[in-house]
Amino acid sequence: MMEMNWTRRKFMKLVGFAGVFACVSSCRSESQESAKFCRYGGWLAMRRKATGFFRTEQVDGVWWFIDPDGHLFISKGVNHVSFGGDHCPALGYSPYNRNVQAKYGSEEKWAEATVKRLREWGFNTIGAWSSRSLFKLMPYTVILNMGARAGADWLKGSFPDVFSPKFRQVLDEIAARECAPRKNDPLLVGYFTDNELRWGPDWRSPRHLLDDYLLLLPADAPGKKALLDFLRKRYQTVEAFNKAWGLNVPNWDELANLKDLPLAPSGEVEKQRLADRLDFLRIIAREYFRACHEAIRKHDPNHLILGVRFAGYAPLPVVEAMGEFVDVVSFNWYGFEPPTKTLEDLHRITSKPVMITEFSFKAMDSGLPNTKGAGKPVPTQKDRADNFERYVTALMKLPYCVGYHWFQWSDQPAQGRFDGENSNYGLVKETDEAWELLTQRMKEVNGRVEEIHAGR
Repeated sequence: MMEMNWTRRKFMKLVGFAGVFACVSSCRSESQESAKFCRYGGWLAMRRKATGFFRTEQVDGVWWFIDPDGHLFISKGVNHVSFGGDHCPALGYSPYNRNVQAKYGSEEKWAEATVKRLREWGFNTIGAWSSRSLFKLMPYTVILNMGARAGADWLKGSFPDVFSPKFRQVLDEIAARECAPRKNDPLLVGYFTDNELRWGPDWRSPRHLLDDYLLLLPADAPGKKALLDFLRKRYQTVEAFNKAWGLNVPNWDELANLKDLPLAPSGEVEKQRLADRLDFLRIIAREYFRACHEAIRKHDPNHLILGVRFAGYAPLPVVEAMGEFVDVVSFNWYGFEPPTKTLEDLHRITSKPVMITEFSFKAMDSGLPNTKGAGKPVPTQKDRADNFERYVTALMKLPYCVGYHWFQWSDQPAQGRFDGENSNYGLVKETDEAWELLTQRMKEVNGRVEEIHAGR
């Protein structure tokens, strides 16, 4: 007791009464904060029916995830929480991985420390492309890359033949491998089917998917056959097709041999060609989402299908086709404000809740080039923190939004990762040191988003 009193007196003398008060207040604040959330990170203030798995529900006009224990849940996630970090081709290794190998000695210890930090900063979900070692420690999502594994290429923008039996076979193999073993896991929030597929003209290609399907090989490829069947059914005769498209194709067989169907410069022909392209896009999208849904549900009837992570745009025909096959619509957006009108349309058309699955802010005071990667850089770390608070606060005022996932855990190498990106997206540096100003603001904001979302 005497030793304890001496220690207390020494502590009081060193820090003063103000320091003691601050310390006690901080401890009380942290205790109160942790008391707001359950073991899954759900909000203890409100509870619905517990099913043992994550689900979605509209409560008093506001959409939420519901965690396995029945608590209202906003998915506050971080992408690419990876022990491996970003491999740098110029260096031949991942700087982040080298640093954490030396710091922690094992991936298991890294995972425990990382989840502790994420919880301290108010996050409750492991986002896409993250290490499996984290999945037993915190609610998590899985990105299945179904289209990507069946022939899509994110960088080039190529799209798979969704009408091919091979496509269905690949999806079933993916679901059997990734979904079946997880079907009873309460920590799994759900599955993303893909990331940023190209649904039409964008930065990767000016072409529509109808044009791509015309070029499919071999000549009897199921996707090309589906396209020709679509055009035959719509126009009945090749003469009617030629009139509508402003072409002079002698017969349907010759149409299959065309190398291109260019847009007309203007007028009714251009409108008709665009209408056909969009209507065929709707058919492609419906087949894609239906095939993904059926493969996942065959092997896992319990978990959510979280959408396809649109790359900042979502063509109307695709959105119209997806509603019955997903539980949540996911959208990536690197603007300084949430794309409120787009998110509202996504929700209205599909009748499903939405979430932002990539957003971030990078600062020039980080020492990184920030010349490659989405989003415009801001001057300082304070600007990153300010923009995070502004973005998330606005997002959580939308009654149909159920979460947000930051991109990404660690900074990218200055020399560039596989696609050249070299930006200050991280919550931590390559050394695993936190960007303190940002993470402390995230802690403050993440701790109050449920009240904002509930309109309190």
